[in-house]
Amino acid sequence: MRVLLPVLWPIAAGVAILVYTGMCNSKKKALQGSPAPGETAGDRASGSAVSGTDAVTNAGSTASHGQITTLDLIYMAALALETVFVILAAAGGGSVRLFSLTDTLTLGLRVDGLGSLFAVLTSIMWLLTGIHSVAYMKHEEWAERFYGFYLIVVGVLVGLDCAADLVTFYVFYEMMTLTSLPLVLHELTKEAVQAGLKYLFYSVGGAFLALFGIFYLANVCGDLSFTAGGRFTAEMAAGAPLLLTAVFCMIVGFGTKAGMFPLHGWLPIAHPVAPAPASAVLSGVITKAGVLALVRIVYFLVGPDVLRGTWVQAAWMVLALLTVFMGSMLAYCEKVFKKRLAYSTVSQVSYVLFGLSLMNPVGFTGALTHVVFHSVIKTCLFLFAGAVIVVTGWKKVDQLRGLGRVMPLALACYTMASLALIGIPPFSGFVSKWYLATGSLASGTGALGFAGPVVLLISALLTAGYLLPIMIQGYFPGQDFDGKEIAERGLSKKEPSLFMLVPIVILAAAALLLGCFPGPLVTFVETIAAAVMP
Repeated sequence: MRVLLPVLWPIAAGVAILVYTGMCNSKKKALQGSPAPGETAGDRASGSAVSGTDAVTNAGSTASHGQITTLDLIYMAALALETVFVILAAAGGGSVRLFSLTDTLTLGLRVDGLGSLFAVLTSIMWLLTGIHSVAYMKHEEWAERFYGFYLIVVGVLVGLDCAADLVTFYVFYEMMTLTSLPLVLHELTKEAVQAGLKYLFYSVGGAFLALFGIFYLANVCGDLSFTAGGRFTAEMAAGAPLLLTAVFCMIVGFGTKAGMFPLHGWLPIAHPVAPAPASAVLSGVITKAGVLALVRIVYFLVGPDVLRGTWVQAAWMVLALLTVFMGSMLAYCEKVFKKRLAYSTVSQVSYVLFGLSLMNPVGFTGALTHVVFHSVIKTCLFLFAGAVIVVTGWKKVDQLRGLGRVMPLALACYTMASLALIGIPPFSGFVSKWYLATGSLASGTGALGFAGPVVLLISALLTAGYLLPIMIQGYFPGQDFDGKEIAERGLSKKEPSLFMLVPIVILAAAALLLGCFPGPLVTFVETIAAAVMP
């Protein structure tokens, strides 16, 4: 039950919110549709128009005052309890068999070190982003629907993190795509619908490509349970002529969710149209589902010894490095703030994929530490972008000039997160990139091993080029900056509400502290690395 509770609890809470909200809306529509005695259709239409105006006015008043409702408190309590349940499950371990699909296919959950790392990271990021969303959604419609699906998705993600075998993982992976789709579609504008469809098509297409590999592995191996170090022996690999092709299909297919070239196109489209809290978890957490899939396949099913030195490793390294460089260049050229951060995610998550493709303990350690650091940093940056949108309405980079006069503390947090993403010591990004660079040089992969640190360095320079000018122009806009709009709109020293600001501050502090004291995390990750590559 300890293993199952973190999966079932948020799903049940989210469904309850959706059902209750639907019942309330249905009752409200029924009452509005019932005419009073002697009321004509014209009177009812006129009254509806007036009520609609009042509703808009009241909604604006609520948003401006940031009133916290009972539903908001229930939502945050559910997220807090989920974090507690996940930590208890991670500490206690255990496994549970859910049910059997066939005589040979069963669904089950098992908590191991890797699953614990991803599940705890997911729940903490989900909690902090959820707190931020309470204030953010006061400025959006259909907050209750957002809350419901937001809770459901975290339950599905924890199930994915703790999947005991590849079939269970795939079931939760597809559920994750379907349940997270409403977060992208939330605003239901033309752009949101188009972005949602693109997200769905890319995700399902990538999953179907991976499904070919799953079928092949099931036919060759039979047992698809995750085992540290992999289940394939050299003899089994020699007797499976399409094994490398199947694994490469899975790398490209599951790499879609991680934003790896060539199936990265959904990411910069989905992020700008989704609410900022949804963008934060899409970038900081959901992209890591693709990473986890590749870790499970390469290190817990097939085995790194089978793939090391093959064309699959070389092709994977090339795709990862190409994505790192391409994402950084596109981010550098992008003018829309959230879209710039989305392209940055394309680049940064491929740092992780590159580390995994090295197939040595140092690169593996760098990859998993960068999973944690990037999740913290990019969640902070997207929440900052959301705070900017709520406070000022500014969405383009060239509008952010003089932002330090509006929200100096929030901009300071953005600066800390930016320095961490660039990899400047003592911030956290430096630690993971150090392991990635040294792992690349020690990988024995020839020219690709030497190309790795070069591409990472170029990407770091581009990252500085697209993040730091926002800070510089925010605090030092220049003598020709008159600040007329800031004065006219009363934006001077107008920090976001505490519900928005506190998660941003916590994440910015974590980006620094994890760099100053990386020992416990590195030791934990090295334990996982030693298990999969003894």
